[in-house]
Amino acid sequence: MRADRLLAILMLLQSKGRMTARALAEELEVSERTVYRDMEALGMAGVPVMAERGPGGGCALLDGYRTNLTGLTEGEVRALLMSRVTGPLAELGMHDAGEAALRKLSAALPAPHRHTLEQMRARIHVDPAGWAHLDEPVPYLALAQEAVWQDRRLRCLYRREDGSRVRRCLEPYGLVAKGHIWYLVGVVVDQARVYGVAHVRRARHQIYTFRVSRLVEMELLEETFTRPDDFDLRGWWAEWCQAFQASLPRYDVTLRLAPDLVPILSRLFGEGAHALLAASAPPDAEGRLMITLPFDSADAACRQVLALGAGAEVLAPAELRDLVLDSAARVVASYLGREQAGPADYESAPQAAVQREVQHV
Repeated sequence: MRADRLLAILMLLQSKGRMTARALAEELEVSERTVYRDMEALGMAGVPVMAERGPGGGCALLDGYRTNLTGLTEGEVRALLMSRVTGPLAELGMHDAGEAALRKLSAALPAPHRHTLEQMRARIHVDPAGWAHLDEPVPYLALAQEAVWQDRRLRCLYRREDGSRVRRCLEPYGLVAKGHIWYLVGVVVDQARVYGVAHVRRARHQIYTFRVSRLVEMELLEETFTRPDDFDLRGWWAEWCQAFQASLPRYDVTLRLAPDLVPILSRLFGEGAHALLAASAPPDAEGRLMITLPFDSADAACRQVLALGAGAEVLAPAELRDLVLDSAARVVASYLGREQAGPADYESAPQAAVQREVQHV
């Protein structure tokens, strides 16, 4: 709609200052001729605008002109409220500020939009936490946030995934909340003393992610750094997540499942399991279904298959069948009071006892 486009031009010029007609046309996905017509319409409506053609020209608002018009549509009001996730705000210490901002926004909106805002708050709530997650303590989140705001270096002791610890000096570029997990994004720098003068150089040009809950110690340094103007945190994170997922190992397992396991598949493997079932072959004569599920490794697949009990049978790969059999035998042996067991012990154990113990793994 033209009214929305006129308002968009007004907001763009107010926030960015002088812009060329070409830049406005690309931003609004219209022609330059349309931009000039819209600028003329704004002038006729009493908005002090200027549009000059040719080299050195451009479109701009006269100096000092500002508008208090929000121009928010109903959809934009809904999107604004939906983008506010309470969990991360609370962890950053901004919950009260967020509530105050919403109250001010509600008071400034026209009556119909205030009603929309209240409807959204009453009828839709976004809870970012998963069902099975454990709360991660993040005692240094506030300090990391301060470093990000002020472009100051950090010295920290970081616990790696394998439990080892390493000291790092970081230039933090931003913080990302992935569900309920916080990550610090930045560059590692190497600090050394050269002829008694502090010399700081980049140890690597690569940007890294650090899980905030693994920050064991942290010190906010007085030294500042220059954050790259072209660094886009949102875009970089999307690319990093895509590359990370592509790098994960994939171990496909084909299972034959009893019918009573189907209802709990989404709880164990996500809603995507139902799509896999829908694309699989029909049930066999006993009502059992075949499904191929991806895992990170054979060990991860073995643990999950054992958790499913006797209702799941591994069809492929063969090495996983042997691993599950050996693991089940060891579990049975531990319950029966024997220290060691192998497949032969498993086969010789009373069948009822074996089935009972395996089903409770």
